[in-house]
Amino acid sequence: MRAMQANTAPRSTRPSFDRGGGPYPTPPPGAPLRLAFVGQGTFFEACALTQQARDLATRFVEFRQGGAVDAMLGALRAWHPHVVLVFRPEIVPAGAFADLDAATLGFLTEPLPRRDGPGHHDLDARLHTLRAVDPSNFDHVVAFDPRIAATAEAILPVWRSLALPVDDRFFAPVERIPGRPGVMFVGRSTPHREALLTPSKHSFDVLHVAFGVDATRLQALMREHHVAINLHNEPYPSFENRVSLHLAAGHLVLSEALDPLHGLEPGIDFLEVGHAGDLHAAIAGLQRMPNMHHRVRIRGRMKAEGFRASRVYRRLVHDLLLDLHAFGSPRADARRRAG
Repeated sequence: MRAMQANTAPRSTRPSFDRGGGPYPTPPPGAPLRLAFVGQGTFFEACALTQQARDLATRFVEFRQGGAVDAMLGALRAWHPHVVLVFRPEIVPAGAFADLDAATLGFLTEPLPRRDGPGHHDLDARLHTLRAVDPSNFDHVVAFDPRIAATAEAILPVWRSLALPVDDRFFAPVERIPGRPGVMFVGRSTPHREALLTPSKHSFDVLHVAFGVDATRLQALMREHHVAINLHNEPYPSFENRVSLHLAAGHLVLSEALDPLHGLEPGIDFLEVGHAGDLHAAIAGLQRMPNMHHRVRIRGRMKAEGFRASRVYRRLVHDLLLDLHAFGSPRADARRRAG
């Protein structure tokens, strides 16, 4: 198993994307590498990169499970990307990328059963969905959680692990709260979440965005709030990308225990809440003293830099091209034999 934590620390020089001689086309010197993201925008556009740069051009192609494959492929071929990254690789039908002349990277974004973790029917259902993936569509696969890699390995090899990045546009400075803080929670309703949220909803003005919201609307809502709640979908451990998203926005994050932590420290970068009473007490305290955890917000915002999309994707794409240049991949080897 080759799963590993990605090193996203900034380097003194920008990576070069000119890797001539590899299995796929790369940009000529001085031209930007074209990176395409594929996925359902309401969930993953905030995890992509919309900022354009001299060395990296990006585009998000909307596609969801059961969507129009020909339209998705047509959009990709019209833009001629050098690298295609797919959020939830299981949504791509078998053989769809066979003729796509670009490096392809699948990003596992859903929790799966852990070998040493608790069982749950929701995890079993997600594993069943992942079994539909066609490994030959992808040169490499990354997982958002290193602890699901062992389970995923039975279906497709995992190259490395890293948390979902945060689009640069969501990063904002930490400003003191002028009055009562705005509190928000983004996520669909489940019995587990409602059991934790309901007492606070009855006592305080908590915005619950329970349905899909696009990245532009989400960005606007985040500017209007100061405190964010993170609760697991079901009572099993995980790390939700909304945590890093809210930290980037300068929010105080109130979260159930995270596992893995991806470098975050409870009580320092965010506040951990274990049950409905904890959550209610934390919000009540903020009503009286809105800035009592200002230093936690500052620390959390600093840690969010490790999730910044422009840093993470540059390093990830650079490493992907180096790896394929040196070692190839089953997909690249099959294309060479076919050609």
